[in-house]
Amino acid sequence: MALAFLPVSTGAAPMAQSPFPDARPVSLAQTVALPARFENWISGFRGRALSQGITAATFQRAFARVEYMPQVIRRDRNQAEFSKQLWEYLDTAVSEARVRNGRSAFATHRRTLSQIEARYGVEAEVVTAIWGLESAYGAVRGSTPMVSALATLAYDGRRGAFFEAQLIAALKILQAGDITPGRMTGSWAGAMGHTQFIPTSYLDYAVDFTGDGRRDIWSDDPTDALASTAAYLKRFGWTKGQPWGVEVRLPQGFDFSQTGEKIKRSPRDWARMGVRDMTGAQVPNHGKASILLPAGARGATFMIFDNFHVIERYNTADAYVIAVGHLSDRIAGGPPIQASWPRGDRGLSLSEKKEMQRLLTRAGFDTGKIDGIIGPNTIDAVRRYQASRGLQPDGYASLDMLKRLR
Repeated sequence: MALAFLPVSTGAAPMAQSPFPDARPVSLAQTVALPARFENWISGFRGRALSQGITAATFQRAFARVEYMPQVIRRDRNQAEFSKQLWEYLDTAVSEARVRNGRSAFATHRRTLSQIEARYGVEAEVVTAIWGLESAYGAVRGSTPMVSALATLAYDGRRGAFFEAQLIAALKILQAGDITPGRMTGSWAGAMGHTQFIPTSYLDYAVDFTGDGRRDIWSDDPTDALASTAAYLKRFGWTKGQPWGVEVRLPQGFDFSQTGEKIKRSPRDWARMGVRDMTGAQVPNHGKASILLPAGARGATFMIFDNFHVIERYNTADAYVIAVGHLSDRIAGGPPIQASWPRGDRGLSLSEKKEMQRLLTRAGFDTGKIDGIIGPNTIDAVRRYQASRGLQPDGYASLDMLKRLR
């Protein structure tokens, strides 16, 4: 899986107390009746866990209240076929309420955020924005017991190797004493805490900023979680003072073949081509940048910098990166996105995205994979197809484009 972290949907309900409190070690048979095959899988997994350094005592304590969770499998199997359009996602992700709550959270934790920024060189507004997207500023951290959820997903087998690795990592976290089994809760897919680390990312990047000897991303105090997020971004090359992106205007007659993440120029060179920010000024020289049209020529246009790709390490979806970046700008007092969106367009389903990729590849415009992910390769293939047909090559993978391919 490409994601280093897994986003969790946000809402208003506070985190619930785990229904699996810590208890003295007992046998599985003394707790809940488990499906026979699941219990057999646990027996086999125990050997694999111990071979990777998990002690028998840690394993016993972690699995003392384990439960098979069919609701987790249902959620994994029934993720939405249709995804929201970018503008629909931003309507929620960067709503006025989320901006207002973000400014309030920023003010409340200003001192801590300033200390984190000073140590890691990641702007406090960016860390706050990720916190807002991942858990609504700590309000929705997830109440699913991690050992049960990860064991269920590892046993299920659809992504068994990935989730077994996460389960081993979760046991290592428990063994280190950072958290107890009853408090290790999160989202159904394994992301935990204020900023939703998956266990392997926690092991690699979480930090003890408070100095209490534990990397506690679960408690009501968000300090360690916020610092861990900053440490993660710094580890992957965050440049302080460089924006994630800037909304820009393109001149009449702009060559759309020059857009896309693969083409990078200095802001000065883009300015020579007529690209300006929304005030009409040249974008300052923050380094090489690309021109991104996430909704084609009829939507907003952004000049994106290397920090855009650092946020991608948190979540690879362009919509997520734009939401984090724009929310951070709004928290800092910036304006809403000024361009309009093609709101009449509906999103493509996963099967339609795969069909588009197959048809493009069949027509000689290779998309690399048939995976339903409209990433740089598919956008580039759309752009080349459009150019070959005399269409505006903006790379927009729309329903109209699918109909043309058909």
